[in-house]
Amino acid sequence: MPNTEDDFSPDDANGRAYRDALGKFATGVTIVTCNSDVGPLGMTANSFASVSLDPPLVLWSPARASKRCAAFEAAKRFAVHVLNDTQKSDCQIFAKEGHNFQSLDWSLSDDGVPLIEGCLARFQCVQHAIHDGGDHVIIVGRVIAAAVQDGNPLVFSRGAFGRFEKMA
Repeated sequence: MPNTEDDFSPDDANGRAYRDALGKFATGVTIVTCNSDVGPLGMTANSFASVSLDPPLVLWSPARASKRCAAFEAAKRFAVHVLNDTQKSDCQIFAKEGHNFQSLDWSLSDDGVPLIEGCLARFQCVQHAIHDGGDHVIIVGRVIAAAVQDGNPLVFSRGAFGRFEKMA
């Protein structure tokens, strides 16, 4: 089989090619929430990962260019919601606007963090560390509570949403 691989440098001239290459990696989709000076705030993110089991740490990375980034950097508590395959519209809401909770089933935790119901998993976190991530910020949270339910994950790859299908 011939090699059809395209090699390139991830520089300004190849920005689109670099983004397309990153898009080959399928990710889950999350909504991260916190309380802010102007009320409940949410942001769609696929930059979520487990960091450590002991202590229980997770990370996510908002873009510095986002108007919501500063509020999430300042938040001492936040929650990461792993979306199921029926929550595409929720994801799209928070990709564009951070205060639109009206269409969601949600409540505030005892610590004042917005918690979205019906997600596959939810991780309530206390801010553990913040690191420079270039044009993003890497926010590490220590998980203090978690919830899980059955369902199928919402998946994002190549600029599109999809579903995970188990191989036989």
